Amino acid sequence: QVQLVESGGGLVQAGGSLRLSCAASGRIFNSYTMGWFRQAPGKEHEFVAAITWNVGIAYYADSVKGRFTISRDNAKNTVYLQMNSLKPEDTSVYFCAANPATSGPTLRVTSTYHYWGQGTQVTVSS
Repeated sequence: QVQLVESGGGLVQAGGSLRLSCAASGRIFNSYTMGWFRQAPGKEHEFVAAITWNVGIAYYADSVKGRFTISRDNAKNTVYLQMNSLKPEDTSVYFCAANPATSGPTLRVTSTYHYWGQGTQVTVSS
């Protein structure tokens, strides 16, 4: 059984920082690309960032580039999302997900991810 469990969400003021973590069980971590998505109320899932399992190539949405950093610790089966300079529009539920693909534009596509966590709420106040 594959499980992804997010943590680290919370309430922060605009300009502040949060670090999200996603702990993965099972063998997928060392062969799957790990991604972060977010979903605001009434909206669809939005790609945030992804990192490949082998050489750790990172991909970012334009809206977070330069503010967010994705990283992974394969020994701990954990992926992180460091979020700096947070804005009110970053308020969402953040999900981590696992994708068997290792490169390409599909890494930004929600439907290509096989496993999903339950999400963690991030609220940025103005």
